[in-house]
Amino acid sequence: MTKVRFDKRGMIAALLIATTLSGALAGCGKSGAPAAGGDIAKLAAANGIEKSNLKLGFIKLTDMAPLAIAKEKGFFAAEGLNVTLEPQANWKVLLDGVAGGQLDGAHMLAGQPIAAAAGIGAKVKLIAPLSLDLNGNAITVSNKVWAEISPSLPKDADGKVKHPIPASALKAAMAGKSLKFGMVFPFSPHNYELRYWLAAGGIAPGFYLPGDLAGTTGAQVQISVTPPPQMPATLEAGTIDGYSVGEPWNQAAVKKKIGVPIITDDEIFHNNPEKVFGMTDAFAAKNPKTTQAILRALIKAQQWLDADGGKNRAEAVKILAQPNYVGADPEVIAASMTGKFTFAPGDTRDAPGFNIFFDQFAGYPFYSDAIWDLTQMRRWGQIADDKSDQWYFDTAKAVYRPDLYMSAAKSLVDAGVIPAGSVPETDGFKAAESGFIDGVSYDGKQPNAYLAKFSIGLKQGQHVTPAGVK
Repeated sequence: MTKVRFDKRGMIAALLIATTLSGALAGCGKSGAPAAGGDIAKLAAANGIEKSNLKLGFIKLTDMAPLAIAKEKGFFAAEGLNVTLEPQANWKVLLDGVAGGQLDGAHMLAGQPIAAAAGIGAKVKLIAPLSLDLNGNAITVSNKVWAEISPSLPKDADGKVKHPIPASALKAAMAGKSLKFGMVFPFSPHNYELRYWLAAGGIAPGFYLPGDLAGTTGAQVQISVTPPPQMPATLEAGTIDGYSVGEPWNQAAVKKKIGVPIITDDEIFHNNPEKVFGMTDAFAAKNPKTTQAILRALIKAQQWLDADGGKNRAEAVKILAQPNYVGADPEVIAASMTGKFTFAPGDTRDAPGFNIFFDQFAGYPFYSDAIWDLTQMRRWGQIADDKSDQWYFDTAKAVYRPDLYMSAAKSLVDAGVIPAGSVPETDGFKAAESGFIDGVSYDGKQPNAYLAKFSIGLKQGQHVTPAGVK
């Protein structure tokens, strides 16, 4: 007999309906049809859900997995939510959908709600009450670039290239020309990771100006926007020489034999924060119980993804491979989703932390994570003027909402769904981090002191003009 639990507010927990819905939920995945709609509606009414029919957006990347798993494994339904997941053409379309209310929330680049809070992005107040994952990106170069740089790279005893590979290696392919790289969006971790890696290797990635929205002023490498699913085709066409993107689009280059992933984001910035679940502040304020239900479902999905050392990852790969989600070859998705990462045919390496969804407090939206993105916006000129440390703190707290996360997570702890140790005791700031490719440490409580450490990039007292940095 199923054991029934209640949280502090007497709401029926997921276990109450798990057995009654499991058969229906298991069969609804491929069709995407709502499961046990009547039961979901009754549960929504019992739990006081303000809006039970929801439309959430995503981009076809493996790190949208918490949304797909929450749908397919019945975690949304168990909270009284009937969720439709809709793929979006690109990050701008997705952002516009959330801002305009066509989407109730979305799998979102961390930088998108952060930029809005900083006054340089969407003209609507967005919040991020949950971090979806850590790591998950890589930088891939074309076969031509790889052929030019690989002969001089140091090798290990087995003849394989030693990692991490510094961006300085690209200089062998830059003689008399500027390489072109794609990334997914100006306010994306992919942009900042690519720029960080280049600068750490002594290559200037360029600055943003009011008249230079591409961020190419003073650039030694040209960086432009390309939607994630189009990356491999754009590389194969020779339009770009490399790209910074999430999976499965680096592994797709390996599978098609058109490029080589040269470095993962975890090698650039260990356990870096990646995507968030974003929504408008207005939606959360109007629908507080719905918001909590969404967060509980996503937290349960995150736990499922990381359970028992990844025992569920093979099933997750099959789900993500469906055309209504990522729609890529299962072999390509598995190449980075199951504890391994393939850099080239015959060069597959252990990468147990490449995708982290629940472990290491991956879901908690740390203020210090938001502040790191803000420092990169300032470093590359997207934030044009000096800001005080307090401004960084206030801006991060306006968009990252650990209070909402903690409310949802603690209700799951009280219900015995997740362990108490999976919820951090914190003031919202991580301890100083040192897992960067250049050895520079980062303390989120000292953003301006952090910016002062870099030889390439803006710091206090500096701004960019068409003639250069002043």
